[in-house]
Amino acid sequence: MMPIRPAWEGLRESLFFLPPFPAQLDPLALSALMLIGGLLIGEALFRRVGVSRLVGYVLAGALAGPGFLGWLDPASVAVAKPIADVALGLLLLETGRYLDLGWLRANPGLLTTALAESGLAFATIFAFAYFAGGLSPAWSAATAAITMASAPAVVLLIAQENRAEGQITQRTQLLTALSCALSFVVFTAVLGGIYAERSGDWLNAVAHPLWVVCGSVGIGMLGARLALAMAALQAKGSAAQVFILVASALLATGVARMLAVPVFLCLFMMGAALNLADRDKVLAYAGLPQGHWLLAIVLFVVTGAMLPLHELSWTLGLQALGLVLVRGLAKFAGVLASGRRDLPPGRRALVGLGIQPLSATAIVMAAELIAIFPEVGAQALLLPLLAAALMEFVGPQLCRLALKRAGETAPSPAGHTR
Repeated sequence: MMPIRPAWEGLRESLFFLPPFPAQLDPLALSALMLIGGLLIGEALFRRVGVSRLVGYVLAGALAGPGFLGWLDPASVAVAKPIADVALGLLLLETGRYLDLGWLRANPGLLTTALAESGLAFATIFAFAYFAGGLSPAWSAATAAITMASAPAVVLLIAQENRAEGQITQRTQLLTALSCALSFVVFTAVLGGIYAERSGDWLNAVAHPLWVVCGSVGIGMLGARLALAMAALQAKGSAAQVFILVASALLATGVARMLAVPVFLCLFMMGAALNLADRDKVLAYAGLPQGHWLLAIVLFVVTGAMLPLHELSWTLGLQALGLVLVRGLAKFAGVLASGRRDLPPGRRALVGLGIQPLSATAIVMAAELIAIFPEVGAQALLLPLLAAALMEFVGPQLCRLALKRAGETAPSPAGHTR
C-alpha cells in the first residue's frame, strides 16, 4: 500500500475531510481478516485432508498472531480476547447442560471414572512440572489444574462436526464435562496456594477462592433462573428462547467481568444450573447448533493467536511434549482402570482416547492466572501454554479418531458444507 501514500497525501490537499494515510490496518480489520482466514483454512483442511476444522482455525490464529508472523500485535489480541471469553463461555454453558445427574445416579461408575482419570492426571502432571519443569509447588499445582481437564468445547464441536451419536460419544461428552468441573474446583483452590506461597497472605489465600466460587455459583444460578423465567413465556424451541438464553449468558458475562469473577466458570455453572432447574424442559430444545460454529471460529482463531510460540525453545518444547505424554497416559489409564462393569476394555479405550483434547479452556484459565499474578504467571505458565499449543492441533484429531473407531460418526456427503 505504500505506493498509494503520495497520491493519498496529494488528495488531502484538496479534500480536507480525508484522514492521514494509515500506518497500518485497523486492529478490528486485521481481526476480521484473521477470522476469515481461519474459516477458509479450516474448511480447506476439512474437505481436502479430512482434518478437523478446529485445527485450521487454530492454525490461522497462530500464524497471524504475535508468536509467528506478527500481523496481530499483543494489543490487538488483547482487544479480541473478551470476545473469545464470551465464545468459550457460551460453549461451556452448552457443556454444563450435558451434566446429566440422572445418568450419574443410575450409573455411579461414570463419576468414579471421572475422579480416577482427573485425579491421576493431576498427580502425574504435578510431579512432572515439579521435578522435570523445575516449578514451585504452587505453580506446579497451577499447571496441573490447568491441564488436567479435557476440552469440553472441542469434544462438543467434534461430535457435531462428524454428526456423532452413541454410547461412546455420550460418555466422552459427559466425562469431559465432569473433568472440566473438577478442574475448576482445583483451579480455585490453587489460587489460594499461590497467594500463600508468594507472600503468606492468608487473608487473600482464603478470601479470593471463596469469592470466585461463590461469585460464579451465584451469577450462574441467577442467570439460569432469569433465562428460565423469561423463556417460559415464549414458545418452546423458538428463536425467542434462543435469544433469551444468549442474552442471559451475556448479562452473566457482564456481571462476572464487573465483579472480577472468571467468565468461563460463571457460564459453565449457569449451564449446569439450567440442567438442574429446568424440570419442565422449558429450554430443552433451545440450543445453538449453528451458533456453535460461529463461536468456534472466534474462539479458536483468537486462542491460536494467544499461543506464546515465540517463547518456544528446544528445552521448553521437549518439556511440553513430555507433559502432554504424561497427561495423556494418565487420563487413558484412569479410564481403563475404572468402570470395568460398564464397558468392555476396547470401548473404554476409545473413551480414553476421546477425552484427550486440551485446548481453549486451558489457555483461558492460564490467561486468568497471568492477569492476577502478572509478575510471575507469564513465565511460570509457559509450560502448560505450550502443552496446550501442541494439543490444539493433535487433540481434535484424537477425539475424531475415537468417535470414528466407535462407529458412531456419519459419513459426510460429497460437497457437504456446514
